[in-house]
Formats: sequence, structure tokens, C-alpha cells
Amino acid sequence: MTDTNAAAANSSPVLTIAIPTFNRASYLEMNLAQLRAEMTNVAPGLVEVIVSDNCSPDRTPDVVADATRDGLPVRYVRNQENIGWGRNFAQCFDLAHGKYVLLMGDDDLLMDGVLARLVDHLKSNAYGVVCLRAFGYDADFRREYPGPHGSERVVKGGSEFLAAIGPLMSLTSCNVVNKTLLTGVDSHQFSSGDLGALHLVLRAALAADQSLYIDEYVVASKRQNSNAYEFSRVFVSEFWRIIDAHMPFGLTPNAIRTLETNMLFSYYPFYILDLRLSRRGDMDLTHRQLAHRFHDRWLFRYWLDPIIRSPRPLAIVWGAVTTFVGRATGGELRRGISFAWARVARSVTEGFRSRSSPAA
Repeated sequence: MTDTNAAAANSSPVLTIAIPTFNRASYLEMNLAQLRAEMTNVAPGLVEVIVSDNCSPDRTPDVVADATRDGLPVRYVRNQENIGWGRNFAQCFDLAHGKYVLLMGDDDLLMDGVLARLVDHLKSNAYGVVCLRAFGYDADFRREYPGPHGSERVVKGGSEFLAAIGPLMSLTSCNVVNKTLLTGVDSHQFSSGDLGALHLVLRAALAADQSLYIDEYVVASKRQNSNAYEFSRVFVSEFWRIIDAHMPFGLTPNAIRTLETNMLFSYYPFYILDLRLSRRGDMDLTHRQLAHRFHDRWLFRYWLDPIIRSPRPLAIVWGAVTTFVGRATGGELRRGISFAWARVARSVTEGFRSRSSPAA
């Protein structure tokens, strides 16, 4: 591992933004360009940026060098070999000097003005976790922004906070963790799964008196851009195994029940519908893993299971209904409409260009 400091590092920044990356130079370039613009509104030394490169064979070193030359202070860590996503994520967390740490996907972006606002919160208050609401984008995160939404709220108690943020707790780029609350936690013990950062979010939230939920669209998350994985293995089996393991740390049965209900009603329908539409995933495995946990819940039997086991045309219709109702009830209707409009506008534009271009 080679650790290069592009600028003199503040030994105690308020926030570390740590970006594990591998072979995605074009996305990293966008990420660092947006961070560079955001840093102009933050006093020097308050934010540390780390890029931990898993020995990328592409132009990642040049991207980091260009960003540094353009004024973004980056601690660049290049591993001598690919140590895997989990170990690279743990390495990022361990290297962070900040009181708070945001482990950020290389393809995710903070919206304009968010960094300065976040730093002001972190300087003025003590939180276990600050959760930032995300929206998905395909091509242009500004054009696909759903618009103003929601508010900020401080939530007392870790269980109450985790129930409030729901599935956002599993999205790494959404959660700023107070590292000082995790001094006895070895991040490497969580590096074997796909949801390693979820452990850190849970531990920090449950160890704190209060956390902050910025219930606004302030993180742009690239759609369908992760490595291939079996959805049910990660977001059913692994997710709930991690959740249950945190009951000894103070996560209450009521909070888990609330989270289960929200996941069944407004989270799982969209993703199961996506599996049926795209013909990806093992639907038998998906059914078994969901049924293992939720077989006695009517929301599983009558709301979710028909999307999994009905004939495909009926499953798609029912999945569209449950997704619309669930997202609308959960305050996500604006995001869905914005996403659909952006898709339609892009299709129309691309179709016009293809018709206007001369034949080869």
C-alpha cells in the first residue's frame, strides 16, 4: 500500500470523505470534480478526502493527480494488489482522520451546496450518524434531480433513528458515521460481506443519544452500477442477519418490526418488480429467503409474493401497483415521476438524434 498526501493533512478534520475505488476512473473523475467544487465553500482543513485505489489498471492514478493539481487535497492510497471490496472499505475507514467518516461510492455524488451544510451540522452538534437521503440518476444528476423535498430532523435514540431511515441505512454513501463512538470496533471483522458499512451505521447510531436525518434529496446515486450480486442474498439474508445481530447492542424488537413493515410495503416491491422485468435473479431463491423471515406476515403473502410467483404479465402489473402505492405512501412519488420523465426525455432525444444522423 502506497499512501500519498497531496497536501498537508489536518490531523483532526471534522469530516473524512473516503472513496474506495477500482477500475472506474470516469465515475471517480465526476465524483472528485464535484467534491472540488463543494470544497470551495468549506474552510481549509475541515474536510479530508481519501481515495483508496484497489490497484486499478485504468487511468485512476491520473484522475487523482489531475484533481490534486486542480486544487483538491487528496490522500491517495494505492494498493499493490486488489484486496477486495470489503477489505478496501475497511482500510478506508481505518485511514480516516476525521471525527466523522463518509464512506462514499466512487459513482455517487453530493448535490450542490450539501458539503458546507453538512460540515456546519457536524461542527455544531454531536451525532451518532447523519443520514442523507438519496435519489437515483442515470446520466445527468442535476437534470434528474427530483427537486426540493422533506426536511431535517434530530431523532433521539438509536432504534428510533434506524426505524426512521429504513433501508437508507444500507446505502454507504448516505451515512456519515461518528468514528469516535467506534474506537473498540474492528472494521475488518465486517469485510467479508456486501454490507460491511451497515454494521458501522448500526453501532454508531445505537451508541449515540441522537442522530440526524436530512430527509431531502442530497445524494445522487448511480443506478444499476454495482457489481453483479444476488439481490435476495444481500438484501434479505445478509441484511436481516446483520439487523438481528444488533439486538444485544440496543436495537429494539419494535424498531425491527417497523423496519420489516416498511421494507415489505415500500422497498421490496420495486426491486422484485425490477427482477421480473429484467429477468435477473433467482426467483425461487428470492421466495425462499423472504418466506423464511416473513411467512407469517400478510404483507408478504398478499402484497409481495404475487410479484415473485405470479405469471410474469400479472406479476408486472401487480408489481407496478404495489410499487406506486408503496412509494407514494412513503413520500417517494416525486422521485419516481422525475425518474420516469428523465428516462422518457432521454429516449426521445436519443431517438431524434439517431433519425437526424446521416446513414453510415
